[in-house]
Amino acid sequence: MRLGLVLSEVGQGLRRNLSMVISVVLVTFISLTFVGAAILLQMQITQMKSYWFDRAQVAVYMCTEFSTVGGCDQQAATPDQVALVQAQLEGETLAPFIDTFYFETQEQAYANFQEQFAGDAVADLITPELLPEAFWVNLIDPTQSAILDDALGGLAGVESIVDQRSYLDQIFDILNASSLTAIGIAALMLVAAALLIATTIRLSAFSRRREIGIMRLVGASNRFIQTPFIIEGVVAALLGSVLAGLAVVGIVQFFVQGYLAQTLPLTSFVGLSDALLVVPVLLGAGALLAALSANVAITRYLRV
Repeated sequence: MRLGLVLSEVGQGLRRNLSMVISVVLVTFISLTFVGAAILLQMQITQMKSYWFDRAQVAVYMCTEFSTVGGCDQQAATPDQVALVQAQLEGETLAPFIDTFYFETQEQAYANFQEQFAGDAVADLITPELLPEAFWVNLIDPTQSAILDDALGGLAGVESIVDQRSYLDQIFDILNASSLTAIGIAALMLVAAALLIATTIRLSAFSRRREIGIMRLVGASNRFIQTPFIIEGVVAALLGSVLAGLAVVGIVQFFVQGYLAQTLPLTSFVGLSDALLVVPVLLGAGALLAALSANVAITRYLRV
């Protein structure tokens, strides 16, 4: 009987404040979608770091006749200098740290450059002589690139040693900034959702002030009076949470896997299983937010 009364009160409250309930659903949906996107973006960053950092190479660039940096003085590396670098890479000191390496000639570098920048005006300005020969090294532990710098940095004919992870760090910094932006927007939207839920509950309580007065006269406890209002907020927020969960799953399924994964097949992207892990988090966050906001709102109203 009590359960039936509570559910009846919940239904009555939802009908009386339908426009506000819809507002709560929409605000919760948008805010939790941002939360889900931020979580997925962090998962994506973690996957990409694991994927690309393990494949990042260290480039040992040799001098060209145009080089003025490092130990170069506009003199191209000689075959003996190239052979010395290769001997160092194959030697007892560095070999235990190296997985594989290969040598790229100027002609090979030029062919790769033309393929990478096909259709770009810069491709017509580059000649093979402008591109350096290079050793491309895959380390067993990519974090130990400093070993190559210490061993090869001072050799004659070596222009520079570049760890590709330095370029990846810049990309991940941008992605992290995007993730923090999404978290910031989500936090603001969650505050707005909490305030809107509290306002909705207070309006619902005000519209039923007569019923609340009668329940107090017959000895109903504050917890019994509060329960229908809390459930109203939780129901509205859960509807928004479900929509946010569906949006997150849809984004991953149709945009990330359906488009990005097909366009960039060499990159590891988050999948449907990752999105499904996020959905319970969104549902729990929505329900907790609504329960806390509604409880505070109705408690304050009853004290007035």
